[in-house]
Amino acid sequence: MKAINIDGTIKIYSNLKSYGGALGLQYSSDSNLQALGFYDVVTPSTNPSQKLGAIEWDADNSVFTYPVENKTYSQTVAELKTQKIENLKYIYGSKLSKTDWYVVRASEGGSAIPSDITSERGDLRTECATKEAEINALSTKASIVDYQLPNLDV
Repeated sequence: MKAINIDGTIKIYSNLKSYGGALGLQYSSDSNLQALGFYDVVTPSTNPSQKLGAIEWDADNSVFTYPVENKTYSQTVAELKTQKIENLKYIYGSKLSKTDWYVVRASEGGSAIPSDITSERGDLRTECATKEAEINALSTKASIVDYQLPNLDV
């Protein structure tokens, strides 16, 4: 992706074929494109607590790029923790629900819960409690938002 600054307005081109009908511009070398004012667009990576600002010229690196800005949140730290922990418990509850039928069967006088299922369920509850403690130990909004919940569907 390339961009050019035209009279203070940065225009981004994903394909230089669309630039003013200039034939063959997409085949030009980087040095020729730079001579015309076209430079690479670099998109930095962000955390969930960050966002990209408006594109700007980075003279030090001779590229167009986006500044990384911190998002703001109206929720308090406590509210963000509560929300994150609710999501965490939903994830683990969904995983536990797949083996709930063993528990129901055993409680209704049926076969005992297999030991590997009992062990797996205990491990899941322990993991969930550990992650909940990790979330509760966080002290900034950004660290709570950036905390990665597990994907147990794998």
